[in-house]
Amino acid sequence: MGFVQNLYRRVPSTQASMEKLDGLSRRAEKNNSRFAFFRRRIRLKGNSSVSIPLGIVLLFPCIVIIVILILFVRHPDSGGIMMMPAGAPPSIRKISEKHDRVFVTGCLEPQNTGPRANAAFVVLARNKELDGVIQSIKSIERHFNRWFHYPYVFLNDGDFNSTFKETVLNHTSGSVEWGQIGPEMWGFPDWVDKDVAKEGIAKQGDAAIMYGGMESYHHMCRFYSGFFFKHELLQKYNWYWRLEPEIKYFCDITYDPFVHMIREKKTYGFTIAVKELRETVPNIFRYASAYKRLNNLTSQGLWEMFIEKPEEKPADLPKDDPKYKKPLPEEILNSEPGTGALPEIDPEAMEGESYNMCHFWSNFEIASLDWLRSKEYNDFFEMMDKSGGFWTERWGDAPIHSLAAGALLSPKDIHYFRDFGYRHTTIQHCPANAPARQLPRIPFLEKTTLDEKKRIEEDEYWATPDPPKENGVGCRCKCDTDIVDVEGKQGSCLAEWVDVAGGWASP
Repeated sequence: MGFVQNLYRRVPSTQASMEKLDGLSRRAEKNNSRFAFFRRRIRLKGNSSVSIPLGIVLLFPCIVIIVILILFVRHPDSGGIMMMPAGAPPSIRKISEKHDRVFVTGCLEPQNTGPRANAAFVVLARNKELDGVIQSIKSIERHFNRWFHYPYVFLNDGDFNSTFKETVLNHTSGSVEWGQIGPEMWGFPDWVDKDVAKEGIAKQGDAAIMYGGMESYHHMCRFYSGFFFKHELLQKYNWYWRLEPEIKYFCDITYDPFVHMIREKKTYGFTIAVKELRETVPNIFRYASAYKRLNNLTSQGLWEMFIEKPEEKPADLPKDDPKYKKPLPEEILNSEPGTGALPEIDPEAMEGESYNMCHFWSNFEIASLDWLRSKEYNDFFEMMDKSGGFWTERWGDAPIHSLAAGALLSPKDIHYFRDFGYRHTTIQHCPANAPARQLPRIPFLEKTTLDEKKRIEEDEYWATPDPPKENGVGCRCKCDTDIVDVEGKQGSCLAEWVDVAGGWASP
């Protein structure tokens, strides 16, 4: 009897079972009603007997979009933040080494006792720029000159005061010389009508051309274009490294770039190439091209970096196309006014060429002073100078140096310091660090910061360099992250340099 009672308790009652089944049924019906819309079948064509569920129709484009996004992110040219693991195309493209290559990839142990070049830093500054000058000196000393101790030459169109001199001397590890620029190198030359020149400058100011209304800026550009290398303090040197106020370096430079420039037979080195503002140099290419033509100069391969590429025209155009030209002699016999028009003439073109505005950004440059003192360069500068473009327009020393190099040098004479991290104003180039070529950082507790805590904090900032990346070339770089690297920025002329340097060596 106990067994039967126990069994009875284990078996659910008929009423309870029915209630449970009803609950399951209601839930199933509810779920079915939710998905009924997606199970509806639609015909592929209006009278077709073939149909597919609506859910599949809606799901298919979603899958296509997901696949496209995955392919985009994995592509080497994509700007996406995700990158493929090892084995995928590199995120940094290598440049051909046909004419130029990075001198040192990654870090070296600095050769403190090695040979030195006959070279100096050149700084053009005024007393009011002291803070910006110190920022630049602290940066170059930390990242390079604490090992190599190259001298500095400071130039000014006025006198440096004692505060400026004492402060600079407290920050430099190399010797320092102070020079004043005479009126023969700074200001309006005797052969210029000063009233006309001043009027040209005033008009540029009225037109809101950048720096166009600043007379001193015009003097500075002309000085750096044709005179600084003639200054008496620079006569004993063969090489120079230009140092501007308010610049920053981001990577340790553990080798001597002057020695490598000499060893590799280079003439001019740059780290940033960008496009000039067209309104500042509307006629500069006319005179540069004229110099090249009058001296029967043939391009050695670098001139092409600075000229617009010709537009590719289709082989055959339809007759209703406005640019269509009838073949001769039918064109002559049957042409009517307004049809088959001749191509428009570019008013800035010379010998069928026009300037693409590219130039080496000369606020950083390492160059041979012997080349700048050469007859060829000075003939080029004199022709450009006598045109009056330094006053009637706002010609900078960057396009002057660049177009002179284009006319007189070849790609093999130029070096791209791709391993240098450098920033001036809002333009920056900063490379990735080279994999497996980093060395432990050497602390640099510079003595000029009196606050011990701040001095340690300044040094500790550089203790965590950026992670290495495939094809990276830098040494212990730590880049600013508030702006985009110029290599990937609109207005960069990296592509033009790569074209004349031999092309890309990686996808």
